[in-house]
Amino acid sequence: MIGIVNGTSIRQLWHHDELPPRTLPPANSKGNRGNKGIMGYQSKKLHHQLINDHFQNSKRYDVPKCQLLLADIPYNVGKNAYGSNPSWYEGGDNSNGESKLANTSFFDTDKNFRLSEFLNFCTRMLIKEPKEAGRAPAMIVFCAFDQQFELIDKAKEHGLNNYINLVFRKNFSAQVLKANMRIVGNCEYAILLYRDKLPKFNNNGKMVFNCMEWEKDSSKTPKLHPNQKPLKVLQKLISIFTDPGDVVIDPVAGSGSTIIAALRSGRSGYGFEIKKNFYKDASQWLEHELSQGQLKYDLPNMRSRTDAFGKSTQALEL
Repeated sequence: MIGIVNGTSIRQLWHHDELPPRTLPPANSKGNRGNKGIMGYQSKKLHHQLINDHFQNSKRYDVPKCQLLLADIPYNVGKNAYGSNPSWYEGGDNSNGESKLANTSFFDTDKNFRLSEFLNFCTRMLIKEPKEAGRAPAMIVFCAFDQQFELIDKAKEHGLNNYINLVFRKNFSAQVLKANMRIVGNCEYAILLYRDKLPKFNNNGKMVFNCMEWEKDSSKTPKLHPNQKPLKVLQKLISIFTDPGDVVIDPVAGSGSTIIAALRSGRSGYGFEIKKNFYKDASQWLEHELSQGQLKYDLPNMRSRTDAFGKSTQALEL
């Protein structure tokens, strides 16, 4: 459904049919799922929703609490956002001089990002700490290297007392323009935050190293956002820390890649994106993904309707 809520555009895509039955491995004595046997069937309905609004206004919308919150927060690079990007120069060639992107920030909203407000939202949207082991929620925040320390400290003020640092190794570097550097950065950083109990963890009893490969998307994957994270990386994280049918939330959705990754992984996905251009592009990507039969659903024709708020909208029901 595409509609207007309190002057804010909102796009909801949901499935009336239930997910095909999915087998779940039985839980062991510690509550962790092994890789043998069948415990039951997963038949929860999936719901994918992208909201063109700030996450602080989430109470206006019917967004459930989540098992995993995934976010890529502003890196606070300020007006040097394109400092390691060929776009700093006209045509990507420094002999052509600087482009209009030189000495600019990625987004005008970055300077208004408040970490404490963000963490308050995140802790409020995580499900309650369960009594049993191996079922606790978690959040993963992509960030700059030097932001990790502030995140860890601030998170404790909001009840997220534990963390695991994550490193993603690329086979390329964005710092290729810094010709005088002999050591260039080729890593992305993230922090896994959780309250007290270890979060849900699915990896068939195998260890997961905290340094992972940065698997790039194919050339067919839409590139809608300068900080867009690869679907393969997001899907891997979602598959480890959630079960099929669980809820994933991205408070700063950008390209909507987290919602796409949740959809492809059989999880519900909710995202907030304040910039209208990114919201529009992300919504189109999500519609296209479903129209290609990602979940083998046939889309009906778009039809006009009047929503509950008396405004003419376009409805897309699945």
